[in-house]
Amino acid sequence: MKSKILALSKNEEFKNLLQQKKISNKYVTIFYGKLVNKSKSKLNISFVTKKKIGNAVKRNKIKRRLRNIVNEAIKTITIELDYSYLVIAKPTMLNNDYTIIKETLFKDLERIS
Repeated sequence: MKSKILALSKNEEFKNLLQQKKISNKYVTIFYGKLVNKSKSKLNISFVTKKKIGNAVKRNKIKRRLRNIVNEAIKTITIELDYSYLVIAKPTMLNNDYTIIKETLFKDLERIS
């Protein structure tokens, strides 16, 4: 099955999202809002990990976890496709259990929609 996730690409899109609404928890900060000229049939989402978190292996592990959680969220809960999302990971995400992170992220995504 082809994924319905599309990444943000332009610098203006990131800057625009950073000025809109946000939800924060122990593991991630989610910026979300409506962007002009974006496809409403696919989920526009990008994952960001800062270099302070660790080396490339650790950062990529976090991004893989987040991508997997969002793929599961698309199947189980309703996510607003009108919005674009920017997910910024926090260092606490690296050492915690996957299921706890998943539950927390699901709650936040449900609050948005």
